[in-house]
Formats: sequence, C-alpha cells, structure tokens
Amino acid sequence: MHTISQYQKFLADYLQSQYESKEPKNLYEPIHYILDLGGKRIRPVLTLMAAEIFDADYKKALPAALAVEVFHNFSLVHDDIMDDAPLRRGKETVHEKWDLNTGILSGDAMLILAYQYFEQYEPAVFRDLAKLFSKTALEVCEGQQWDVDFEKRNDVTIPEYLKMIQYKTAVLVAAAMKMGAIIAETTVENADLIYDFGLNLGLAFQLQDDYLDAFGNPETFGKQVGGDIIENKKTYLYLKAMAFSSEKDAMELTHLFSIHPEDSSDKIEVVKELFNSSGAAKATQDAIHDFTFLAFQTLDKMKISADKKEMLRNFGENLMGRKV
Repeated sequence: MHTISQYQKFLADYLQSQYESKEPKNLYEPIHYILDLGGKRIRPVLTLMAAEIFDADYKKALPAALAVEVFHNFSLVHDDIMDDAPLRRGKETVHEKWDLNTGILSGDAMLILAYQYFEQYEPAVFRDLAKLFSKTALEVCEGQQWDVDFEKRNDVTIPEYLKMIQYKTAVLVAAAMKMGAIIAETTVENADLIYDFGLNLGLAFQLQDDYLDAFGNPETFGKQVGGDIIENKKTYLYLKAMAFSSEKDAMELTHLFSIHPEDSSDKIEVVKELFNSSGAAKATQDAIHDFTFLAFQTLDKMKISADKKEMLRNFGENLMGRKV
C-alpha cells in the first residue's frame, strides 16, 4: 500500500503522460488548464487505493482513476458556468479565461474523454466500469438539478436535502472506490461494501463542509467562511435551524435568507448565533458523526485484512479531520 501523497504523485505523472498537442487548441487547452489546477484529487486517489486494498497493482487502476478526475473536473467547468463563478481554486474559471461556448464544448469533450479511458480494460471489466460510471454521472446531474431547484423552494425537507448531497457529491466518492474494487476483480460483496463506505463518508464530508462553511477557521477552510449564508443556501444547518427554532427566530432566519446586504458580516454573525442557539450546529455535528460511523461499520463486513481495514479507517478519520 502507498500513502495519499504517493497516489497523488502517481496520478499527476500519469496525467502528464496523457497530454498531447492536438487541434483545435481552443478545445484541448482549456481541458489541460482545468486539470492542471490540481486540488487534492481525493476521488481518483480513492480508486487507486481501493484497487490496492483488494490486492491489485495501483497501475492497473490509473486509467479509471483519471476517468474519475476528468469527469469531476467536467462537472466543475459546467457548474462554474451555471454559477457564473469567476474563480476556481484561486484561478480564472474556464469560461472566464476563454468564453462561454468554449467552456460548454470543452466540458462536453471531457465527459467523452472520461469514457475513453475505460476502453483500456478487458470487456467484462469495461462493461462493469461503464455501467457504474453512467449511473453515477446521471445521478450527479440529478443532484445538481435538485440543488438548483432548492434555491427557489422554501419547503425543502431534510430527507430531500440528504438525497441531493448524496447524488451531487457522495455517489462519485462511492463510485471512485467501487471502480478500484471492480478493477481488482474482488467479490461483488466487497465491491458493494466499499461503495457503501464511500457513500457514507461522502455524505459526512459534505455535511462537514456545510458546518465548516459557517464555523470553520478562515485560515484553514480554504474558502470564504459564511459563503453559504451570504448566498442564502438552504444547507443542513439552515434546515435544522428552521425545524428547531421558535416561530420568532424562524421568521428572522427566513428574512435573513431573503436579503443580500452589501456588508454581510452582521448577517453572518446573527445567522451563526441562530444556528447555535437552535441546536442546529450540534445536530449537524451529530449527523457528521453518524454517517462516519455508518461508513466504518461496513469495514467490519469486508473480507480484507485487519491492517487494510485500519488503513481505510485512518483515511476516513483524516478526511473528516476528527476522531470518531
């Protein structure tokens, strides 16, 4: 087994080896640009890690891992267009650096390229990878649409929100891990269990992201703290606060999430106080704990060695930044 940083290096080297100068440049250069912005590349790392967990050489999983990374970045290119976002990882977004049409077309090409990486596998493995990938890609689109729909609704429920983040975020984490299992040709049971591990960890990770957006350390969070509050996003924190608050506090929260003041600092502080006083902050921390615990429960059922179970547990604990 290797370390996370080693997997990241293996993937970065493989990515560079795949680049070739192709025409038209305005189709391919934006693809290289967004992929070179980096990030932690957690999803493809999970594919490499899962392959080794089930006794396959990580090199065998590199094409599938890159497919996951290319797809993830395709979704970011199109998300940035939908959000009219100027920056991604501190750099200009593709549609800002080039133009809207280039962003759409390069994103489309990335989705096709992702599928092409699966062609390097034998027919039976290719079939299983492509089937899982198609299902996951469609679910990510469904999750994104729910996210857009929820912005216009005031009656979003907790189960609806959890389903949205499951599809928008968690299924790709889960699929990335299951792809490693498919490539290693482990049992169906092991492949399903590693999927469940990734799914629950992905849900915990997204809920933690919601929590840190309000209560994180600005120096370590990597994004603007209070961004979801500024944008009036109805996160798990908001929905729990609405469910737990008195009628007066709920009305204040509804009002605060309907305005866009020029200076949002007061709004952020009042909302955070309501999140705390209502019990929503603690309820969110409890949910993070619960989903992480569900992920770890799957490890007990997995037919792998104790040291590999411990490695997955350590990875989950490090990803969540806390011991559970």
